[in-house]
Amino acid sequence: MIRLDGVSKRYPDGTVAVHELSLDVRAGELVVLVGPSGCGKTTTMKMVNRLVEPTGGRIFVNGADVTATDTVKLRRGIGYVIQNVGLFPHRSIEENVAIVTELTGWSKSRRRKRAHELMELVGLHPGTYAKRYPHELSGGQRQRVGVARALAADPPVLLMDEPFSAVDPVVRSQLQDEFLRLQHDVRKTILFVTHDIEEAVRLGDRIAVFADAGRLEQFDTPAAVLGAPSTPFVADFVGADRGLKRLSVTPVTEVDIEQPPVVHEDDELTVAGAVMGSARWAVVLDAAGGLAGWVGHNMTDGPGVVRDRARRMDAWVALGDSLKVAFSEMLQWNAGWIAVLDETDRFLGVLTPSTLHAALRRSVEAENQDVDPSEVDLITVSDS
Repeated sequence: MIRLDGVSKRYPDGTVAVHELSLDVRAGELVVLVGPSGCGKTTTMKMVNRLVEPTGGRIFVNGADVTATDTVKLRRGIGYVIQNVGLFPHRSIEENVAIVTELTGWSKSRRRKRAHELMELVGLHPGTYAKRYPHELSGGQRQRVGVARALAADPPVLLMDEPFSAVDPVVRSQLQDEFLRLQHDVRKTILFVTHDIEEAVRLGDRIAVFADAGRLEQFDTPAAVLGAPSTPFVADFVGADRGLKRLSVTPVTEVDIEQPPVVHEDDELTVAGAVMGSARWAVVLDAAGGLAGWVGHNMTDGPGVVRDRARRMDAWVALGDSLKVAFSEMLQWNAGWIAVLDETDRFLGVLTPSTLHAALRRSVEAENQDVDPSEVDLITVSDS
């Protein structure tokens, strides 16, 4: 969808911002350009919609050479989101979202309908926000408006220049979550610029790591960039804690979970104790197979049913959540194990600190061996 072929940008004073850069962004893919300040990542992105003119090489969007395309037509076909949003202060939120469709000649009723659809899509209810003005919104809400505006004319390509960097960390994380949900729904081809490797790892399908003068050091998946940095520069940029960062891109799979003793709410306590055997605890399920809590072996003495003694279980993750989410749950609840549920909230098993570590090791080895993680046979101390 986007292809850069030997693209360069050299300024009249001889400064090289980008040097013979070649990369491609596939249709529906989110590629993140990341690197230190002044490395040419924003310049690269701006050359795609010709806010900056390249001095060498060629750029193609959906097969068309952008240098041979009318700039107005080109930019109206590419959504653009910037750090400080750039909303028109004298226009309502509805009008800000609809500005591109107004310029392209849509009727008023069609513009309004599209603006309301997009406001819903980014989590801003039109009934509440359509008639408000930018100064009446929070920073995070204004960023949502910026994304909605960029999507208004349904462009196939979206350029995003550090769109979430001007808000606080909590709001930034919320915006990232919402953006991932949005991208799952709309599947745009996106070129996203950030200086934050954590954000790049969380959002990108692939990451392009830039050094000075727009030199491409590595272009690969987040897991590959973290697990196998191709140059000393990349290793230094992603940091010595890249193993921890890898938790963000490693999902919980069925291979990673253990099967503890399981009892049901209506089981007699004596039956539950027998099921546990020598185990210290068991997971308690309801009649539908959902997680109801846990019960300890020392809580099964005397008459009654499991429901009478079971404790609530708050530490759980969904299958497919990242190991980082799982690790955070363990720390938040000071839990020695957390439950893993499927998409219907049915209990699948548990994840423990040892199985979490094994899952991370399995991910690394799978990449090294170029096999599926389920095919990796880990060697442990007990195997020695």
